[in-house]
Amino acid sequence: MTEQAIEQAAAILSRAKRIVVFTGAGISTESGIPDFRSPGGVWDRFDPTEFTYQRFLSSEDARRKYWSLSKLFYEPLVSANPNPGHDAVVALERWGRLDCIVTQNIDGLHQRAGSSPDRVIELHGTALSVSCLSCRKRHSREEVQARVEAGEEVPRCEGCGGIMKPDTISFGQPMPERETAEAFRRAENCDLCWVIGSSLVVTPAAHVPVAAVNAGAKLIILNGSETPLDEAADVVLRGKAGEVAPRLIERARALAGETA
Repeated sequence: MTEQAIEQAAAILSRAKRIVVFTGAGISTESGIPDFRSPGGVWDRFDPTEFTYQRFLSSEDARRKYWSLSKLFYEPLVSANPNPGHDAVVALERWGRLDCIVTQNIDGLHQRAGSSPDRVIELHGTALSVSCLSCRKRHSREEVQARVEAGEEVPRCEGCGGIMKPDTISFGQPMPERETAEAFRRAENCDLCWVIGSSLVVTPAAHVPVAAVNAGAKLIILNGSETPLDEAADVVLRGKAGEVAPRLIERARALAGETA
């Protein structure tokens, strides 16, 4: 990454009025949350086909296995804190340039950092709540996880006895219709899509920046490695979100004649 690239990105950012920020695992790994798909991650140690939505629905044994491993997923999330990358997105909102955040992450760190909840679109759901698949009653994940830790192998809804599942999107589970439609609508109406920490290989989420570009928006990609959309981007920045994003916003505000 060069200073010229920072200047180019800052110039684009300084002129944008409706920015969609698209975030992936790379912004949260800096908070200590593992990227499950990276080498050595959870899906290197366990077979993802054992944790599909269909198996969860059809097999008590699959549900037992899911909840027995849930600590691997849940504990890093609740112990993590937002990092300067999340704070930079908050600063963008306070600047008045942010339209929304479309995130692949399930950790709630954008909201904890101070982003307005109504501006955060969680395409892959959240790990911080659990819902009954029958009556749709929602519970806090902390409450249900405590039951699991106390020895309840497969927690059931206390109201109707139905199957309960964390509000995350599992392999084979349909994407949330409302959130997905809203993400694409926002992308098609923004003037800049800023990708932070996503490899852009998980679909259909990765099609959101494509929709923005196809509708005429600028595209900035900040990621630690190459993505399939690099050639379509106006500027590609290689680096850590927590280091680059704050610099970029500070420089963009200076170019716009404003200070924090």
